[in-house]
Amino acid sequence: MPETTVELIQTGPESSELIRNLYQYYAYESSDWEQEDVEADGRFYIHDEHLTRYWQDPQWSANLLLVDGFIAGFMLIEGSELPGIHALELADLFVLKRYRRKGIGRAIATQVLCSGEVDWLVRFYDQDEVSQAFWRSVLDNLPRPVQTIELEDDPQLMSFLITRAVLH
Repeated sequence: MPETTVELIQTGPESSELIRNLYQYYAYESSDWEQEDVEADGRFYIHDEHLTRYWQDPQWSANLLLVDGFIAGFMLIEGSELPGIHALELADLFVLKRYRRKGIGRAIATQVLCSGEVDWLVRFYDQDEVSQAFWRSVLDNLPRPVQTIELEDDPQLMSFLITRAVLH
């Protein structure tokens, strides 16, 4: 059986339409707990200025997830703008259904959260049972310290701070 190749590729602004298109699937899946409706054109709303920041802000990035060279999803990373939180936020991770339940999302999330000398913030909606199960499996097995934190900006979000390991 051939080995599967999984890559996370940082995109440039030329990929904004691709990320925008993939984001529609993500918005559709989260629409029930986020209480989102489609716009008059049949698409979910995307805040253009926010999307543009992924290619303008040096701490932000929009990344494509490729499996054997095929688009399998995306990961959006942001610099946290919450008071007192100096971390990168793994803001959105989306894996197309065809590639789910194969450990791909867990492997990529673990790789990213353990990379570099930065702290990470992970947040997900309490009502999102699929995300909750996914993130519990990732966070419970990370080789870095993970702590639950209470943030007051959105009480429906569960928030976790992953800190870089302290070397002795």
